[in-house]
Amino acid sequence: MLVDQKLEVHTDLWKIAKHVVSLETSIIREILKISSQPGVISFAGGLPAPELFPLNDLKEAMNTVIEKYGAKGVQYTLSRGVPELRELIAQRATERGTKTEVDNLLVVSGGQQGLELVARAFIDPGDYIICENPTYLGALQAFNYYRARYAGVDMDDEGMIIDQVEEKIKKHNPKLIYTVSNFQNPTGITMSLERRHALVDLAVKHNIPIIDDNPYSDIRFAGERVPTLKSYGGDEVIAIRTFSKVLTPGLRTGFMNGPKDIMPHFEKVKQCTDLHTNTLCQYIIYEYVNSGKLEPHIEKLREDYGAKRDVMIKAMKAHFPDGIKWTEPNGGLFLWVQLPEHMSAKELLPKAVDKKVAYVYGSPFFPGGGGENTMRLNFSNATHEGIEQGIERLGQLLKENI
Repeated sequence: MLVDQKLEVHTDLWKIAKHVVSLETSIIREILKISSQPGVISFAGGLPAPELFPLNDLKEAMNTVIEKYGAKGVQYTLSRGVPELRELIAQRATERGTKTEVDNLLVVSGGQQGLELVARAFIDPGDYIICENPTYLGALQAFNYYRARYAGVDMDDEGMIIDQVEEKIKKHNPKLIYTVSNFQNPTGITMSLERRHALVDLAVKHNIPIIDDNPYSDIRFAGERVPTLKSYGGDEVIAIRTFSKVLTPGLRTGFMNGPKDIMPHFEKVKQCTDLHTNTLCQYIIYEYVNSGKLEPHIEKLREDYGAKRDVMIKAMKAHFPDGIKWTEPNGGLFLWVQLPEHMSAKELLPKAVDKKVAYVYGSPFFPGGGGENTMRLNFSNATHEGIEQGIERLGQLLKENI
């Protein structure tokens, strides 16, 4: 029976953990709120192109799951993941040069959960992580929750500058080396083969695991394929992959590929969070991939995203003023823009929104501060016309403020 009375509840006095209160919300999510205004062309998100989602094929796969597996397809499953999907992932990884067995794999609820499990399993408050500078903002959020500290390593066109890595190792005694080796978020840079070998050799020398966050490597639309860090580093590398960028992000399914003796630790940690990844989604992905439809779909992504990147770069060359630099990635979803040092991308953002264009300013990607004159642009989630118009508006803004 409900009592018709108003209780005076003081939620402001509830004792939320101090480190939770101090966490910051994702700046990207906040910018997406701003850029969702009518008429704004947004280069801010990291969204795949929704018009390329294979909805009919996924519907067919889901119907197959219901008919083929019945209740098993929607029942609790193993924390490690559905065996059929893990076997298929192991087979695909091995065929592509990364020798993988089922016991190396843990299916996770998107790549972001893989980062959270790594942080939960490894990081004690105050531990250092070596990372690229700038680095992926979602990783910083996952690591910040466990009060990690960072030893940022500068980048050039070949990725992380390895000469700085050993200096950071000796100075900070880090728990982990974290990298996005292929088409890095936010810069779009890919680590060279020579740098990959050097990084693995350093990690082995100092017995520090490498976390290779690798969601984009299938989306290469230019240049020569570079073998994965995992294919060279073996058990020295824990690779995190996801189906979010090559299928749909809403299925929230990815996987970790690591040493067999370490994976039980991640399994225990995952059991504390969600018991297991969505059973139905795992079977849908299994049936879809097993049908042979994933590779042709990835080819469509490569063609579409490569064309969009080309449109963006052509528009930038036409409309950006002198003094602006940018990367020209061979894959992925992003490119990185560097403004003259006196300019602040954060301060320009409200003016950009007034001109009906949005981006993500770069400073939050730098764990040690800096990068005020940088921005990240996404080209996957826009039309060719939208890219041309948005870059023209952005170029006009830069000319007015340079």
